[in-house]
Amino acid sequence: MKTMIGRLLAMSALCAASHALAATQAATAQLHADQPGPTIPRYIYGQFSEHLGSGIYDGIWVGEKSSIPNVRGIRSDVVRALRELKVPLIRWPGGCFADDYNWRDGIGPRDKRPGRKNNWWTGKHESNQFGTHEFMDFAEQVGADAYIGVNLGSAPPRDMRDWMEYMTSDGDNALANERRRNGRDQPFKVPVVGIGNESWGCGGNMRPEYYADEYRRFQTFFHNNGQAAPAAIRVASGADREDYNWTDVVMKQAGAKLDALSLHYYTLPPADWKEGGKATRFSKEEWVAILAGALRIDDIIRRHAAIMDKYDPKKRVGLYVDEWGTWYRSDSGKFDWDLRQQNTLRDGVVAAAHFNIFHRHTDRVKQTSIAQTMNVLQAMILTDGPKMVLTPTYYAFKMYVPFQDATALPLDVSSPSYRLGATAIPSINASAAKGKDGKIYIGIANMNPDDNVQFSVNLGTLAATKVSGQVLTAQQMDQFNEFGKSPAVAAQPYRGATLANGALTLDLPAKSVVVVGLE
Repeated sequence: MKTMIGRLLAMSALCAASHALAATQAATAQLHADQPGPTIPRYIYGQFSEHLGSGIYDGIWVGEKSSIPNVRGIRSDVVRALRELKVPLIRWPGGCFADDYNWRDGIGPRDKRPGRKNNWWTGKHESNQFGTHEFMDFAEQVGADAYIGVNLGSAPPRDMRDWMEYMTSDGDNALANERRRNGRDQPFKVPVVGIGNESWGCGGNMRPEYYADEYRRFQTFFHNNGQAAPAAIRVASGADREDYNWTDVVMKQAGAKLDALSLHYYTLPPADWKEGGKATRFSKEEWVAILAGALRIDDIIRRHAAIMDKYDPKKRVGLYVDEWGTWYRSDSGKFDWDLRQQNTLRDGVVAAAHFNIFHRHTDRVKQTSIAQTMNVLQAMILTDGPKMVLTPTYYAFKMYVPFQDATALPLDVSSPSYRLGATAIPSINASAAKGKDGKIYIGIANMNPDDNVQFSVNLGTLAATKVSGQVLTAQQMDQFNEFGKSPAVAAQPYRGATLANGALTLDLPAKSVVVVGLE
């Protein structure tokens, strides 16, 4: 314990020294605490776990006979860590995997389940040891709701209908009784169902017109099976990045029969997703390129939302950004289909920037899922056998927990830019909200890798007398947390805030995330 405390103090001292040596920019903002906006749904902080690489096996599932502490085969250390994030929703089983998945492979006695080839991800053996009951157990242990992705790409509507009935029916019928024989008497709660995934690509290479017809057919056989109100949310497969025509066609032809439309956006340079970028040992040019790419989601959401507004002016249909995050080369420095990558301070800053953008669009954006929870892409947690490490992205999620179900507040930010070559990004990306605890929270990403920023916020009608917060930063922009070592990038108490004359002044370290609460 003494060693750990010493390391944390040393890390704080290094951050302070770096803060003192950096140049300082100035940014301002106006808070409008008297103009509350929409609620920031807790589903904005959703997760995604697909049968890919070690995302499920070793990441979540180790089996009941494992020497790694577990409850019914599910890692206890992972569950404890995710509970700290108050994870609201987990999407499963995919992803591309979902549109090649037969749900019957994953029920019944595990020693009798068929092994399959994972056709989408490396062709490796899929044991089906982790199926419906195991996922639902995992979600319940974490305290999260289930977002189930059903197979539209390679299965008939009957498979979706039967799976939903198996999970959610409380009647005296064959599928509900089969579930009971498999160990679950009460129905599972399935509040969100995705009907197809990336149907423009791995989910069937469909045209939007064809998918709209297929969606209309499938939803006809989607039955709520007596679930307690509200009925499950039906999520249609939405666009990839800037495919605005997909959104237009699906909303026009099927918008009246869906509850949400998905959007997938990954942050990666260059354009070829198989090349990706470097996860560590990257340059400042690469730092700026990634942050600039992350910020593009703001305009992409805006443009998709405008199309949705044409067909749904009352904003009944939610926009679900159910896959987002950074996509780099794997740990080996080359592309491989396990999609395991290191996670640095830069990823924590990227996450905070996304949160702030999502908060500004909660009139339409009702749910998002980062890709992915464990060991894949921008993961919360990395595991190696019995070892586990929390990533900078994990700490960013934890710092932003007070924004779940908070009330968004307008925050007008004026920020200097950080420019490198032909690319410029604003130094400051921020959002504000009133939490359920009554405090006013401001979340800030200082995306400038070099300079501190003095951020002055005019509080307007808010009479605050107390401020506290946390900061996430490090000496190096590509610093990451390693197995068996004290974390080099972890949330620390923030002491750079002052209140005076109706204004909040925040001294923000370069390359940092700061969340403060005002009382």
